Amino acid sequence: MIDAATRNHIELLLMSAIWGSSFLFLRIAAPEFGPFLLIQMRVLTAVIVMLPICVIFGKLGELAANWRVIFLVSLMNMAVPFCLFAYAALFMGSGLLSIMNATVPFFTALIGFAVFGQRLSPLSLFGMAVGFSGVIVLVFDPDAIDLAEGGLLAVFAALSACFLYGMALNLVSRRLTAVSGLAITTGSLLFASVLLVPFSTQSLPDKMPDISAWAAVAALGIGCTGLAYLMFYRLIARIGSDQTIMTAYLIPLFSLMWGSLFLSESITVFTVLGCLLVLLGVGMTTGKLSGLVRRVLS
Repeated sequence: MIDAATRNHIELLLMSAIWGSSFLFLRIAAPEFGPFLLIQMRVLTAVIVMLPICVIFGKLGELAANWRVIFLVSLMNMAVPFCLFAYAALFMGSGLLSIMNATVPFFTALIGFAVFGQRLSPLSLFGMAVGFSGVIVLVFDPDAIDLAEGGLLAVFAALSACFLYGMALNLVSRRLTAVSGLAITTGSLLFASVLLVPFSTQSLPDKMPDISAWAAVAALGIGCTGLAYLMFYRLIARIGSDQTIMTAYLIPLFSLMWGSLFLSESITVFTVLGCLLVLLGVGMTTGKLSGLVRRVLS
């Protein structure tokens, strides 16, 4: 028999592998459907998974009571950043996208400091500098991004998405602490699916996408959005957010592996160095690195 701790760690790895694959599926489907239609189908597919579960667990009342804040979270955590990442996927590899996504803790901390008066330690500030230096290394990798062919705008789109994620995380932690993750996720998906209708209907593809693109959409909606979010909130309930946030370190590693295996994306010295700097910065900014050092030395 597998004990509970081992089972939780296996589930954490599985969830990270699933979320890491989302950037692979974006790379496959975005050129076929375009950013708006792709994300419209992604959130609609996820709603089909999440809404019945939300009803079964009696969370619709929570959703209705907090719909205004959840609407804002939907804008900042799904509708807009999902589209920005889908656009960036037209120009960037899946591994690079996931490393950009790992900058979310930097923006979360900066927004908490600038808007909500949250204190930042000198180590956190240094960690941000280290992390963003990793982004600079990635941006100037000639084998990863063609800055002259839309690459610079793609980088800006990805970082803007991470900024919005940081806004959403601050909003959730201050306004929705008493609301279940199931209600927040389901409501966000519902609002996003409605908000994207006028944009997606104006960007229909000229020809029918192939079967691999449709499979990528299904995987994004069912696996990477519906199932992964359910696993995420269940793990938070079991092992706490401090351990669950370890996905920030694992997702880029899985994404680099999936991109290399299935899309033959190259892993360059710039990629490895940039990834290490970003993850090191995340460890400093979130305090995980200092906590690990203390545990090793104690």
